[in-house]
Amino acid sequence: MMTQPQSTVSDRIWAALMFFTRLPFWKIRKDVPQEAFRHVVEYWTLSGWLTGGTLAASYWLSARIFPTAIALLIALAARLLLTGALHEDGLADFMDGFGGGHSRERILAIMKDSHIGTFGVLGLLLYLALLYTTWLHLPPQYLPFYLFAGDLYAKACSSFIICRLPYARRSEEAKIGTTYVRPHGRGILSYLLRPLVQLFPVYLWSTFCPQQLLTIWPWLTPLLCVGLLIRYLRQRIQGYTGDCCGAVFLLTELSFHLTLLAFIHSTVL
Repeated sequence: MMTQPQSTVSDRIWAALMFFTRLPFWKIRKDVPQEAFRHVVEYWTLSGWLTGGTLAASYWLSARIFPTAIALLIALAARLLLTGALHEDGLADFMDGFGGGHSRERILAIMKDSHIGTFGVLGLLLYLALLYTTWLHLPPQYLPFYLFAGDLYAKACSSFIICRLPYARRSEEAKIGTTYVRPHGRGILSYLLRPLVQLFPVYLWSTFCPQQLLTIWPWLTPLLCVGLLIRYLRQRIQGYTGDCCGAVFLLTELSFHLTLLAFIHSTVL
């Protein structure tokens, strides 16, 4: 039986950039082994340098020309185009599955269906409305940092899901035909440290932020959100799917911004 060639760190980084964005990196690196795509979650945060950076830069540039409300829509559209709405598609499937399914088998079957249902449409609309409204009420002068930090930090927190849960389906049933490698033993520590290292731009940028950003609550709430979602997934389907990863990221990012807004709003009153 022929075994797949082991991938290098470089292969896995390129695989993550190819998987989580729609930029044509495959034209630069055509020899990335399929095995590297099993490790993309380990470098999910690193892909946030592009997605979060695009979100922040698009807002900053658009805000030079348009009002904040328009600039935020342009920034959101830019990230959706960059990712191909990968995570939003996962959130819609997640809402459909858990909203319409009553058993583990039914939930997994609904999430695998490519058609979007009522729960998916309503869930996606409510999520986008809440995210956009939250962004709109944050101090506009600091929005580039909020947008960048929220994207990276939510990806870092969400990447822990594969440490706590097994894949809910058989490998051959995965939508992308590949399941992520779950760390074990000593590998768990290095896996947990990797996203923290990839948050370096957030550490650097935070030194230029106002004092209220140093409050601990916007950084703790996403961890709590991930923990609760992991517990919910364990109870309902005894694992996770790719759609669940996308949903966990978006909901975790939303919790970061909501907590930040609540803190800023409470200090103003």
